[in-house]
Amino acid sequence: MRNHLIPRVMTKLLVPAILLFALYVQFHGDFGPGGGFQAGVIFASGFILYGLIFGADMMRRVITPRKVTFFIAAGLLLYAGVGLVSIVLGGNYLDYGVFAEDFAAGQRLGIMLVELGVGITVAAVMIKVFNLFMVRMDR
Repeated sequence: MRNHLIPRVMTKLLVPAILLFALYVQFHGDFGPGGGFQAGVIFASGFILYGLIFGADMMRRVITPRKVTFFIAAGLLLYAGVGLVSIVLGGNYLDYGVFAEDFAAGQRLGIMLVELGVGITVAAVMIKVFNLFMVRMDR
């Protein structure tokens, strides 16, 4: 694939659009279809497309395995941390209403943070799985 100009150029054009669309799905999930899981899969697909066209080694330079592992842990900690903060603020685990004076505003903030944690984790796990498959194929 390294010598094929059209897939390489199209990938350079498509990947930013894919990542931007993933962010739209992530942050529009409160008001319509979408959310963390869908956004995470779309976000990971941009990196996977990049890895398929430019090679897994080039993708690992862009997002190192250490960064991927960090984002897996960070997304899980964000999700769990939102639940723990809601307990500290006097609510139940993942009871978002305690995050703001207005119950609806607290719900919106809590859901956005939880969905962000899910999106980060899903994207990082999908990239990790792709990397593991590519390592097996390189041998």
